[in-house]
Amino acid sequence: MIICDTSAAAKLYVSENESRAVRALLENEDQVFASALTRVELMSVFHRMLREKLWTGPQFQTAVHQFTTDENGGFWNWLPLENAIIESAAKTYTTLSNIVYLRASDCLHLITALHHNFAEIYTYDPHQTRAAVALGLSPVAVQP
Repeated sequence: MIICDTSAAAKLYVSENESRAVRALLENEDQVFASALTRVELMSVFHRMLREKLWTGPQFQTAVHQFTTDENGGFWNWLPLENAIIESAAKTYTTLSNIVYLRASDCLHLITALHHNFAEIYTYDPHQTRAAVALGLSPVAVQP
């Protein structure tokens, strides 16, 4: 049972150096969790690939289809953005060190993990990695 952010989840659909290792890890897990925010962020990633002409229209459609198949097949376990998570994320900034760079969406991923008692989060985002440590989570990045 693991939780990943969008930077890790995207590696299932976007070919990057770590994609094969991430795919092997996630496909062998009993349950893969992610914040419901990941659903929107993945679509944003796919659209960026299309917009920046890194993917053709058919490649975009293939990624959307694969994601939809995975989602409908129960591969992803979405953790809802409950009010308690949003409130906790907002309060996080009142005690966060002023040297920690934490974007709002990253904060929601990290607080979701903490709220559901995860000790670690799979991420490839360098800012989120540093912020995870500041909040008491262990960031994990599977290497090829």
